[in-house]
Amino acid sequence: MKIKDKILNVYTQLSPAERRVADYVLERPDDVIHYSITEFAKIVGVSETTIHRMIKKLDFEGYQAFKIALARELSGIEETIERRDFIDEEIDILRRLKDTLDMKNVEKAVEWILSAHRILFFGVGLSGVVSEYASLKFSLLGFHTFFSNDPHVQVIEAVNLTGDDLVISISHTGNIRDTVKSTQVAKDMGAKTIAITTNRQSELARVAHLVLQSPPVKYDTYEFLRENIGEIAVVDVLFKETFQRIYRERKKHFENLEGVFKPKRF
Repeated sequence: MKIKDKILNVYTQLSPAERRVADYVLERPDDVIHYSITEFAKIVGVSETTIHRMIKKLDFEGYQAFKIALARELSGIEETIERRDFIDEEIDILRRLKDTLDMKNVEKAVEWILSAHRILFFGVGLSGVVSEYASLKFSLLGFHTFFSNDPHVQVIEAVNLTGDDLVISISHTGNIRDTVKSTQVAKDMGAKTIAITTNRQSELARVAHLVLQSPPVKYDTYEFLRENIGEIAVVDVLFKETFQRIYRERKKHFENLEGVFKPKRF
């Protein structure tokens, strides 16, 4: 895995100081290979210990090993892209999904979906939009789904759940208090819980029975610029895996559904 990908995969788990180191590596890798750790620490404004911690999270034994690996990667780059290619950024997020999403967990999630009486999708803000999308997708498969981006409604629904129900909570950072609280209530009532998040060390991941990790995305300055394509991709993988499992037994349902949609098209 490339160093850039390693950094993005752990980005949400880094401390603010470690993120400054990571940001510098992402933005100016050509400069980093020429710095000693003392020089690098001074330029970024952190301690050498902070750099060591960040490097360790990338699975490097030390700063020198990290620099050698970075230099090798850079030697294969023929040109520097001055203007960001946003299409490439979208493709890169989807490519990294292979590194973050554990298909064994996906298979387990599908089993829970198939056995669930109700499937509730929780999320707020941008993640709420993804949750609504997920609810619609699975309702098309014939499942009894529910969605709300209102934390109060989520809790009201959660207290009525049983062990036959399933909650799928979506949060990019995994540290949104409302989503964590709603998921905890559902879990306390006996429902199975799944988290779709980038951060396996987040509060949401700790609450959920099962985690489907989406690829972390670094955003510049403003959180609203953050992509949600990773979480949408996880939903789509889960949707298609479920569809494959039930296609034969629900083929008539899908044919009827197609018949309903057809007159709506010009």
